[in-house]
Amino acid sequence: MSSNFDPKQILLDKIKANGGWVNAHAHIDRAYILNDENFKLVDGDLKQKWDYPDKYKSQATPDDFYANMVRVIEYMIEQGVQAIGSFIDVDPVVEDKAIIAAKKLRENYKDKIEIKFINQVVKGVIDQEANKWFQIGAEFADIIGGLPEKDQGKEAEHLDILFQAAKENGNKPLHIHVDQLNLPDQRDTELLIDKTIEHGYEGKVVAIHSISVGAQPKAYRNELYKKLKDVGIIVVACPVGWIDNSWVAGLEDDVIGPIHNAVTPVKEMLDAGVTVALGTDNIQDIYKPFADGDMWTDLRFLLEAQRIYDIEALSIIASTNGLKALFIDQ
Repeated sequence: MSSNFDPKQILLDKIKANGGWVNAHAHIDRAYILNDENFKLVDGDLKQKWDYPDKYKSQATPDDFYANMVRVIEYMIEQGVQAIGSFIDVDPVVEDKAIIAAKKLRENYKDKIEIKFINQVVKGVIDQEANKWFQIGAEFADIIGGLPEKDQGKEAEHLDILFQAAKENGNKPLHIHVDQLNLPDQRDTELLIDKTIEHGYEGKVVAIHSISVGAQPKAYRNELYKKLKDVGIIVVACPVGWIDNSWVAGLEDDVIGPIHNAVTPVKEMLDAGVTVALGTDNIQDIYKPFADGDMWTDLRFLLEAQRIYDIEALSIIASTNGLKALFIDQ
């Protein structure tokens, strides 16, 4: 006997009833930058790819960046996305070109979708010239962005600079890439928790990815989830962007750790009361050439990768929790 029960449609209806999708993490200024020349770079590891877009960034105009952004935003609107949070590069290579485009985009789409901009620090924040552009980006951005891995060995100093800039710019919230490499010796989420407490910034910090958490022993994970909840740190998962990150660190040797996949351990986080949101991350760029920014694809990857079949919880991850992650009043 056949049934008309359709869990996907029920889930989509719930997301719509919550106001629509929220894309809590993207890089819309870098979307659609692929061409015949740079496509050959897509097999590099993560740290190589931090610099690979430099040629495009140095040559592109604000109008070029605006066109990339518009294409993404139009697709988000088509899907029923109510809000999006996007990092934009602000560094010695691109300078303020993405900021110029972002200002125009926000004005032209203010009545169609809510956009929150975060400054990306792909050149770090410790180098003097990189720090100059970080400070310019921090002044413009709605949310302060961070990437401690870029200042390897000085991750704590990197975070201190982020928190200080956030305070100096009106106590802005923070979105920080952490634990991207899926490695047991990477514990940046723990460091972020400690720095959040040290700076008295509870309830104003978002951890992007936290994938390496899954490479830790279960007792450590459980204690970390408790701390995340207590400190009020929200976690954003981007499953399509990181479903296979064995390439990320450019590893040549096997690494031993708990059996897990490369997706943020969302199911465990939900069970522990941690707030989790959803993002698409990169869209058709050197990082993810085939990623298309489809919100359902990312949610489907998430629910299947961890067998999360709680429709209500999934609908909240895809909508309401995204608003919380972007610090948008509900």
